[in-house]
Amino acid sequence: MRISRPLQIVAGVAALGVVLAACSAPNSGATAKTPASTASGAATGAASDVPDKPSAPVSLHILDVAGNQKLTGPMVDEFVKTHPDIVSAVTWESAGAPDLVGTIKPQVDSKNLSVDLVMTGTDGLSAGVGQNLWTPIAADFADRLSNMKTYLDPAAKMQALAGDFGVVTTYYPSGPLMQYDPAVVKDVPKTPEALLAWAKANPGKFGYARPANSGPGRTFLMGLPYMLGDKGPSDPVNGWEKTWAYLKDLGQYVDNYPTGTGQVISNMADGTWSLIPTTTGWDINPRVLGTEPKTIEAAAFDKFTWVTDAHYAVVPKGQSADKMSAILQLLQYMLTPEVNAMAYDNGYFYPGPAVKGATLDKAPAASQTAIKDFGRDWYDALIEKMPKATPLTPANLVTAFDMWDREIGTGKYTVK
Repeated sequence: MRISRPLQIVAGVAALGVVLAACSAPNSGATAKTPASTASGAATGAASDVPDKPSAPVSLHILDVAGNQKLTGPMVDEFVKTHPDIVSAVTWESAGAPDLVGTIKPQVDSKNLSVDLVMTGTDGLSAGVGQNLWTPIAADFADRLSNMKTYLDPAAKMQALAGDFGVVTTYYPSGPLMQYDPAVVKDVPKTPEALLAWAKANPGKFGYARPANSGPGRTFLMGLPYMLGDKGPSDPVNGWEKTWAYLKDLGQYVDNYPTGTGQVISNMADGTWSLIPTTTGWDINPRVLGTEPKTIEAAAFDKFTWVTDAHYAVVPKGQSADKMSAILQLLQYMLTPEVNAMAYDNGYFYPGPAVKGATLDKAPAASQTAIKDFGRDWYDALIEKMPKATPLTPANLVTAFDMWDREIGTGKYTVK
């Protein structure tokens, strides 16, 4: 897929932050919005004002609106441990993407930051760009973030979507894939047509979540135009004729659409459903955590395109020179192969790393064990083999969600 020019991600920012909130990964950060220390020193002016090292160790308060702490928290902890002369302490706060602008904008407007760094997906990144909240860190400090040059090609394309306003920290190819109960599904569908036939023969046993509230749901939605041969995979209004017709047919055999992926996993675990669309991470991680039986299997479509995903680090405008110095050192550190390999985690964003050389053998032993025990030995070859496309632009994704709600899901889901 040809990558759109930088900053196209800005379009449709306000609505996207709302509809993607429920898609965030689980994380272990604090949920209370407790204030952190305000930025020390004067706000950053020119990039040349930022020293190579802070004048004294600083504390950082990180807001996570993507469940990113699960992946990057260990990287941050290790940096603090090995660089006490740069960062004295880090606190985390978690929130939903719709809360991001409301939290950050008053701080930026008042020039009194309590949040020093934000970990976000494309939704929060876009919402902040639309409100002029983020420092153009990738442009202003390119020489201090040289490890961005080592991004994997798909991660680099996700970085291009962000323009200059974020730094990709983790990446995964996502999906769409299929997950199934082998005790029920004996002939696994390998094409959309075969999936439709299976659902017709087994009404009520296939399902997926409302795309606006589910990563696997929206990945399935965005992946179908490539598999069905629609004329415009990036244009849900004028280019998805086959996709919308297909989803209407498929919907005849779906009883309801949960408003969250967690319920989809529960439906698989208790046998309510036997076949669902999934992603690499949503296939591996629930089985690692025990929320799905280890016996659940996965399969790929014969011909499909990965719809990729990533998480970003963004810095609110007005950050102090000392704290910006520490953040730059932290991000550069996080993008070294040995550190970025921590993103393998328990498979949630599999593989997870965004840079070249961050191989599984460099990951923590617990991650290596989790992937060995619950990963799929065919995933890596499939990731290498099949084509990849970046997601819909925010404006088009909002449009696709609205069309799905009105034309496909109506009457079969309840907004929480």
